[in-house]
Amino acid sequence: MQDAYAYCATLTCDQWAWEFLRRNPDYRRDYRTFIAIWHALEADYGVPPNRDFRRWKEDPRAYGPLPGETELGSPTGESCIAEDDRVLLECWVGAKWGFYKFPLDPERTIPPGPGELSWRPPPAPSAPADGYRLDICFDLSLPLPPQLEAAKFRLISRAAELRRQGLAAPMTVANQRTRWTEMLRLLDGRATPDEQDEGLLPVAQAMVQGGYLDILRLQPSAGE
Repeated sequence: MQDAYAYCATLTCDQWAWEFLRRNPDYRRDYRTFIAIWHALEADYGVPPNRDFRRWKEDPRAYGPLPGETELGSPTGESCIAEDDRVLLECWVGAKWGFYKFPLDPERTIPPGPGELSWRPPPAPSAPADGYRLDICFDLSLPLPPQLEAAKFRLISRAAELRRQGLAAPMTVANQRTRWTEMLRLLDGRATPDEQDEGLLPVAQAMVQGGYLDILRLQPSAGE
């Protein structure tokens, strides 16, 4: 029997972040609301290349925010802003959830490619936990090269110590792939008895709610 999660073996940072976001109930709700409005607009004004975009742009439904939402804090790009500074709905929803492009269907089973999934730079991370923090002082009255070498040695040593403690630092797609796959199984209710880790489920739920942004901050590995 084919493993339904075999595709996880080749996911990139961007695709892993999407796998967690698409399981976010708030994103799924927003997408359902958005796509219903989008389909209603298509029914009234057609689809490309025959869409009557002039009339489409005159319809207030074509602009964000979603019903019940407030205005997005910042514009989403010149191509999304109308002459009166309104933001097109697809751009408003995309920007809300961190995309530059059209929001994606969370029900899709094929991971999106680079041409479909374009993430905005994630917000700056919060301060790291004490165990992952290493403060290094430099004396600017002394030559920097030997101080930089010493700092590099301390950083590498600390990362090795964290790995020995089972904390897998620094985090990479390669050393997290198995753990993230287990999280997806738990979130989907498809974990095997051996994978029923009660301690991992809250971590997986936190990834869905916003932890996936940490994945976007990782440096892609070779070949990604």
